[in-house]
Amino acid sequence: MQITPIACLSDNYAYLVVCPGTRKAAIVDPSEEAPVNKVADEARAADPRLSIEAIWNTHHHHDHVGGNEAVKSHVGAKKIYGYQSDKGRIPGQTELLESGDSFELGDLKVRTIHIPGHTLGAVAYVVTAPGGAGKPDETAVFTGDTLFLAGCGRLFEGTPAQMRASLVALAGLPKDTKIYCGHEYTESNLRFASSVEPNNPNIATMRAKVAEERGAGRPSVPWTLEEDLGVNPFQRVDSKEIRATLGIAADADDATALGAIRKAKDNFK
Repeated sequence: MQITPIACLSDNYAYLVVCPGTRKAAIVDPSEEAPVNKVADEARAADPRLSIEAIWNTHHHHDHVGGNEAVKSHVGAKKIYGYQSDKGRIPGQTELLESGDSFELGDLKVRTIHIPGHTLGAVAYVVTAPGGAGKPDETAVFTGDTLFLAGCGRLFEGTPAQMRASLVALAGLPKDTKIYCGHEYTESNLRFASSVEPNNPNIATMRAKVAEERGAGRPSVPWTLEEDLGVNPFQRVDSKEIRATLGIAADADDATALGAIRKAKDNFK
């Protein structure tokens, strides 16, 4: 599959997702009209066969849906997807998703996972491109503001227990799944991760990698689920070092630990 990050607002990402074989495409979280339409126009000029079929929204926040209707009109998309509980909060929504719903974008298989925590109607889109000819399938996941690279979203509507369950569900995807999240927060997230788990060598490795990418003006996205599990403190709630650093009891349950880590991140400078 072909995935193009689109920088929007101050630090948001929208995405253009294209099925190589059929040239059918979708846009994820068009927060604003101008940059998304510019990328869409360039893609269609390069390949007149390209057909942008739909918009996929991960949740209802304005910095993810603000461009929905203008982008839909401009590119001729027919559908706007979002979770069923976000009905009335996502502009132009036509498709009311339940967790586990599946659909296709050309040859790409799309499955949804309800991932409450940041908001109650957050949903992830798991996209699989069949490998063919003995090659493995390729998997990507669009996580919005629930799972960031090395982080998770603030708990605006959900609870620590909900966020923990959502992160566990995402952690169950194939380890080579590429994560595409909603914001460029990776450097800050890794600084926090380093502060709570300073002896984790994976964090230093990823900080160097991300510094190189950002220094060259490239987005930090994507990286793999396996890479994230090695550094993300919200996926590492059982780490003895993190618990000791933050004074979390060894016998505290995972949701309690996540809540404490989230509070520490909220106050991190």
